[in-house]
Parts: sequence; C-alpha cells; structure tokens
Amino acid sequence: MKRLLWALSLVLLTVSFVFSKNPVKQKNIQMSIYNFTFENSKGENVNLSDYKGKTLLIINVASKCGYTKQYAPLETLYEKYKDKDFVILGFPCNQFAWQEPGSNEEIQRFCQLNYGVTFPVFGKIKVNGKDAHPLYQYLKEETGGASIKWNFNKFLVDKNGKVLKRYLSGDSLEALEADIQTIR
Repeated sequence: MKRLLWALSLVLLTVSFVFSKNPVKQKNIQMSIYNFTFENSKGENVNLSDYKGKTLLIINVASKCGYTKQYAPLETLYEKYKDKDFVILGFPCNQFAWQEPGSNEEIQRFCQLNYGVTFPVFGKIKVNGKDAHPLYQYLKEETGGASIKWNFNKFLVDKNGKVLKRYLSGDSLEALEADIQTIR
C-alpha cells in the first residue's frame, strides 16, 4: 500500500511539474492573448493588452518570400478597416529559408518603401521551436498545436481576445476579409 501511495505521489508530482513549466499548456486557466509582451522594431517593449477591444490579424512576415507581395493587399485591408478597430500586427521571422535576413530597421524601410505599409511591423521573432516567442506558442496551441509551415501564416483574433481562426500562407485574402466583416 505504501508503494502504491508513493508511486501515485511521484506521478502527481511529475505531472504538476510539467504543467508548471509550460504556461501555454495551462490555457484557459489564466492565459489570454493580452498577457504577451514583445519588442517593436526599435527594441522597446509593447504589450498586446494595448490592443484590447480591437480585431487583430497577427502575421509572421518576410521580405524575400514568394508571399511578400501580400503586403499590398494586407495594407489595403488595414486601410479599409482600421477605423473599425481592426489592426494588423506583423512579426518578421527568419526561420523559413532565411527569407527575412535584414535588421529591424531594414525591414521597416523595406515595408514602407516597397509596399507603403502603415500597420505595425514589430521586431524579428521566432515562431517555431524551443525559442518560439510565447505569443506564437499560444496562437498555435489555440488553433490545434501545429507548427507554422511558412511565412505569412495569419491568426484572426476577435475584439475580446479570442483566437478565431488560422490561415495558411496561400489561403484566400477574400475569405479572410469576409471573416473580418462578420466580427462586430
């Protein structure tokens, strides 16, 4: 009986340790999209809570990708809906064939000069692996847990901070816009 109790205690201790080390696995206890902080392109901390009450489209972006041309229709989408509390948040990532090699300053210049991007493009992050930014760990967990496959994956978040849907790089921007229009 003592061995059984000892073994059960060991199992419970192990399980509690595992969950205490990964806050994303504790989802819906206290995690929220608004708990995350990241750096802007100048290295200053930004809290996602600054965007409470807005519909968010969170995207991992890259300057030297076949999907980079999406910057233009994404900027059009941003301009069309920004007065309706819609914000696009771009997160440069160099994990896919090294297609975002520039510095944060170079990335900003590229986006503005080539595509007239006015939505926020933040500091470079990782979206996969052990060094993935906690925001992306959370977004992936909220949408089934699959890793990010390529640049320009998108996550639509409603005004209450609920992650509604994940879009792959080649998914229709028209369908994405239709989804945005349904959010009030």
